[in-house]
Amino acid sequence: MMITMSVSTTSHDQMIDITSNVQQAVDEAGVQSGAAVIMSAHTTAGITVNENADPDVKTDMLRRFREVYPWEDRRDLHMEGNTAAHMKTSTVGVSQTVVIDKGKLVLGTWQGIYFCEFDGPRERKYHVMVLPA
Repeated sequence: MMITMSVSTTSHDQMIDITSNVQQAVDEAGVQSGAAVIMSAHTTAGITVNENADPDVKTDMLRRFREVYPWEDRRDLHMEGNTAAHMKTSTVGVSQTVVIDKGKLVLGTWQGIYFCEFDGPRERKYHVMVLPA
C-alpha cells in the first residue's frame, strides 16, 4: 500500500519530523510485520533518520550542510542556481527504509524520520510504501 503525503515547508532549509505521519500510514495499512519505505518526490529534498530529542542536532546539521555546500557559489553552472540543494539531497538521499514490528516503526530511542527541505519554502510531497513481511 502506498500513501502520498504533503508537507508545507516554511524556510529555505529545514528538517521536519514526519515520524508520526509515517506511523499513521503503517496503522492505515494494518501491517504488523514488514517495512515502510519513505521517499521524497523531489531532487532538492531528502529523507533521513536522525536524532529527534535535541533540536540543536537539526540546527547543527543544516548549518554544516550550508558550510559544505554554500548557496552562492558563482562557479555553479546550473541555471536555477540551486546546485547546493541538489548536492545536499544527494548526500542525504531521497529515501529511507524502516522496519515494522508488531505494527510499530522500529526506531531507536532518539531516532525520528525527517523530511529535509533544501530549496524552500515550498509545498512538497513524499510517499510511504508499507510492505508486509
